[in-house]
Amino acid sequence: MIYRVVHKTSYSYSNSVSLCQNLLHLRPRDHAWQTCLDFELTVTPRPASRQQGMDLFGNHLTWLTLVEPHDDFQITASSEVQVEARPEMDLADSTPWEQVRDGLARSSDPSHIEARQYAFDSPLVVRAEELAAYALPSFGPGRPLLEAAMDLTRRIEEEFAFVPGATDLETAALDVLKLKRGVCQDFAHLQIGCLRSLGLPARYVSGYLATRPPPGQPRLVGADVSHAWISAFDPATGWVDFDPTNGLIPTQQHVTLAWARDYREVCPVRGITVGGETHWLGVSVDVQPISEK
Repeated sequence: MIYRVVHKTSYSYSNSVSLCQNLLHLRPRDHAWQTCLDFELTVTPRPASRQQGMDLFGNHLTWLTLVEPHDDFQITASSEVQVEARPEMDLADSTPWEQVRDGLARSSDPSHIEARQYAFDSPLVVRAEELAAYALPSFGPGRPLLEAAMDLTRRIEEEFAFVPGATDLETAALDVLKLKRGVCQDFAHLQIGCLRSLGLPARYVSGYLATRPPPGQPRLVGADVSHAWISAFDPATGWVDFDPTNGLIPTQQHVTLAWARDYREVCPVRGITVGGETHWLGVSVDVQPISEK
């Protein structure tokens, strides 16, 4: 399936901004089931400086500097992304979770060392006994890791309410557990916190959902805005994605943007301004299928 993704961000200010610097994560990354075929970034006013690069996690970055005084600022990221169907897998045929936890701590395999960085605390996901206790009913002794992760995914979808506005961008994983409500970012942080609190690597995945799903496919929760889910690591299989907002393994309706330890490291648009005082933010996302190739 090939999608056209249009992500628009606009700022309006009560007073003029004299200097603005921004860090963008807006180009979808390539991986085994996804290829970014085309990407265009339009910025108004035109930036004085624009640079491209990669971050520590392999995500595409754009740095912008605006020095022209302005009252409004718009960013439009347009992409064409090909998403392949993910192969079906037997989750019960994965490694027992305790074996993953104990083995990664001793392994010198480069991929295991790389995965290990996702087992520690990050700004919005701090390990806690309460998170481990919530996860344990899914992680019985000797249970296959991916089967247990899927069970936890479904429990979060069933037991937590999707309530926009109940949290904010800085709500931590432990607070989500107490609130029992939130949005996709919160549920991703919660599941990551549960896995890390058991000593297991888990990473945050930012992306999108098709706003107009293919015929016969349901419209998933979170399709009008940026979406988020998680990846768990099994040494025998590699990284496997789970969507706790919808209680499923991501499908061709999921378009990956970036991944890191939590939302703060892959925020689509982040910046600082000189001036401006009060500002108003508008964000719109549209993901439409344009080909079934």
